[in-house]
Amino acid sequence: MLSAVSRPIRDSCAPVLDRCFRLVPCLADPARRSSLGLKAALVTLHLVFVGIIFLFDSELIEKTKHEPWYITFYLLLFVATLVQYFITSGSSPGYVLDAMRHANERNALFQKISTTSKQPASSKNGNMVITMEGSRPGRSFSGSNATSWTKLVLDLYPPGTSIRSLTCSYCNVEQPPRAKHCHDCDRCVLQFDHHCVWLGTCVGLGNHCRFWWFICEETALCLWTGVLYVAYLKANIALAWWKDVIMIMLLIILAISLIFLLLLLLFHSYLILTNQTTYELVRRRRIPYLRGIPERVYPFSDGICRNLYKLCCVKASVYNLERLPTAQEIEEKSRPYTCLDFLTCRCCC
Repeated sequence: MLSAVSRPIRDSCAPVLDRCFRLVPCLADPARRSSLGLKAALVTLHLVFVGIIFLFDSELIEKTKHEPWYITFYLLLFVATLVQYFITSGSSPGYVLDAMRHANERNALFQKISTTSKQPASSKNGNMVITMEGSRPGRSFSGSNATSWTKLVLDLYPPGTSIRSLTCSYCNVEQPPRAKHCHDCDRCVLQFDHHCVWLGTCVGLGNHCRFWWFICEETALCLWTGVLYVAYLKANIALAWWKDVIMIMLLIILAISLIFLLLLLLFHSYLILTNQTTYELVRRRRIPYLRGIPERVYPFSDGICRNLYKLCCVKASVYNLERLPTAQEIEEKSRPYTCLDFLTCRCCC
């Protein structure tokens, strides 16, 4: 009965939907539609929470006339948070396919420009450098058709590593250390952290810093908005009960959101300072290159200062990939701290 009634409605709407999909191709993809819907919902929530306080609080409007800087900074934070959100959601997390394409293009360009160079590039200080000719001693490649990307990836792993164990079964590309295939994006992501449904993209090597700044700005905006809500309730409680009900409900939502954002900000600050990812922390025992490493040893950490510098100051590109640490480096990082280590800032540098 219901299907018989809904079929004519669906048939009549089909031409309109087809026309909309032709005009806006991104709406034809259900995943893209879902992502756009979440983004629209998030922006709407921001507008509602900020708009309500200006709509209800007449004293806030009067305060704007006497102290314009206060509201100006608040509105600037509001705009900056939304801008940072769209910048983060539109930025690439760093895909393995893009890195592979870039590495092979750079290798082809180098061979055209400098055919007489015999000096191979190598990995230095954990940063990935394109290998032009040759490889580490003990490497063996299947045939002479191994691409520069294959050599490059193998150079980041210990000698004797099989290329088959590094190849993604979905993308059919060799994954460097810390990369993982995201089933939502259907791509392999460099230094994969997690897939954020609110952003509609993954958080990885290319946008982790932007993601942290977005959380920081969102936390500050949520806290400031909560302060404005509390100030309104203190001054206008019991004047209009329906306004009080709305403000209290919104304040409860703000409080829950603020707790979540603070925990998220602290968690990702910890990850950044120790050069870890959410995936590595949660699935540590299931990741092959982390199984034999003690729990409180951070194999990719170079100290707090260098971790911050690498994340925020170094341009995210294929050159920033990290090789797996050697057994000697793991042993050095496992060594307990002494008074001399604290004096020499071992934890920072």
